[in-house]
Amino acid sequence: MASAPSNVDLAALMRVRSLELRARLVMEGFWKGMHRSPLHGFSAEFSEYRQYVVGDDPRFIDWKVMARSDRSYVKKFEEETNLRCQLLLDASSSMAYGSVGFSKLDYAATLGATLGLFLKEQGDAAGLTVFDEKIRDHLPAQARSGQWHALLVNLQKAAASPVAGGPRLPLRPLGEMIRRRALLVLMSDFLMPLDGLDQDLGLLGAMQHDVVVFHLMDPAELDFPFTEGAQFTDAETGRQLLLDPTTARASYLKRLNAHLEQLRGICARQGAEYRLIRTDTPLEKDLFDFLHARRHLAARHRAAPRKAA
Repeated sequence: MASAPSNVDLAALMRVRSLELRARLVMEGFWKGMHRSPLHGFSAEFSEYRQYVVGDDPRFIDWKVMARSDRSYVKKFEEETNLRCQLLLDASSSMAYGSVGFSKLDYAATLGATLGLFLKEQGDAAGLTVFDEKIRDHLPAQARSGQWHALLVNLQKAAASPVAGGPRLPLRPLGEMIRRRALLVLMSDFLMPLDGLDQDLGLLGAMQHDVVVFHLMDPAELDFPFTEGAQFTDAETGRQLLLDPTTARASYLKRLNAHLEQLRGICARQGAEYRLIRTDTPLEKDLFDFLHARRHLAARHRAAPRKAA
């Protein structure tokens, strides 16, 4: 699959204290990479634009998109076509782990801020829900002035919290809160039992929500590079275990891969888009790959024959 080149040094980016500045730097790298790729201009597929054709009113051309992509697009103004996106951020204690100089929660917050900025610039609605075993903060998706900065405030104050026994995704109460059809972007490390997730995702699908799962994992969690004996602590339960990594590695990776396959299978059955993201991956690449996939999904939907009523 085509991919945008990296323009932003991830380690340097995550040392920037301002979440707003981080998001703007990622967006700048994203636009530069998109412009150099054979797919530049595809962002219109994500937020209900269409390419300008002779006869369209030039007043409705989005000049910002034109300046960045060298192509002319016209924004659709019908309210029912505008995208509504709710970012769902896991802030349970395991999200505080990071072996690369920053935590999974820091990475997720930066990714969420960047997606929020992208939606803002496209005129679409974005909101944020922060949760552990229950919903902690909920900012409904809106396209009003000041919404992105409100989203930033909520992201910046999100802190990983301990959860007794590990978190459970509060998807059912979330479905009750978000009545209007929306794109739900779920950002979590999924270091939790997956019991009930199949049914809960099915409920969101039945409500006509479009669900995307960003499965965020630290590279040390995926590769288990440890070589010396140490005491490992379960970030969610606090349970401690003395391990020899050389003997435990094979068993750990086997259980991890089984967990990943279970999660992928649940998402596939319920029609949720699944994306495994390492937190050492440049964020503009995450954004590029996500929007590229959305573009092709939209194209398949448009090309699919409609069933007879």
